[in-house]
Amino acid sequence: MAADKEKASQAATTAKKKVQGSKHDSQKDAAAKKVAAQKKPTTKDQLKAAQKQVAQLTKEKDELEDKYLRAEAEMANMQTRYKKEQEQLLKYQSQRLATAVLPVIDNLNRALEIEVDDEASKNLKQGVEMVVKDLNKAFTDNEITKIESLGKKFDPTLHQAVKSVPVEDGQEPETIVEVFQDGYMLKDRVLRPAMVVVAQ
Repeated sequence: MAADKEKASQAATTAKKKVQGSKHDSQKDAAAKKVAAQKKPTTKDQLKAAQKQVAQLTKEKDELEDKYLRAEAEMANMQTRYKKEQEQLLKYQSQRLATAVLPVIDNLNRALEIEVDDEASKNLKQGVEMVVKDLNKAFTDNEITKIESLGKKFDPTLHQAVKSVPVEDGQEPETIVEVFQDGYMLKDRVLRPAMVVVAQ
């Protein structure tokens, strides 16, 4: 009888230890799961982090694209400006030379206005006429033209009035009645305005 009691007591102790051990293991597992749950991000957290990263990358992409488009536009503007400058240079490349030659042709024209009698002077005048003719041809070939003034209406963009005289019969006001010095144009640009007398 005593032996049975002792066996029953040992069995109860063993069962109690097992229950306690099982309970302890259960607590251990719960603690481990809790730590794992804290370490492992949830799907919601992962989604938020991914969305934040996507937003940041999109912002960076937009900024880079904007910088690229601005740089491309600036390059296009520079090319356009350069092309225009080159066209202007080519269009008016003979301006400096023409401006320097104008006083020469003025003096040659004045020489042609002088009346001569002797043969030597006539030959000299003929030579001057040939030079003026060649200069005028060179001017025409380079699109340098004389401003037609005599009898025309005064235009302040083409003419410079150096004197005014009263209007005579048959004349209209603001008409050019005399040219002191011829004016010239290079294409659409005035090289030198004509110096004129205007009837007023």
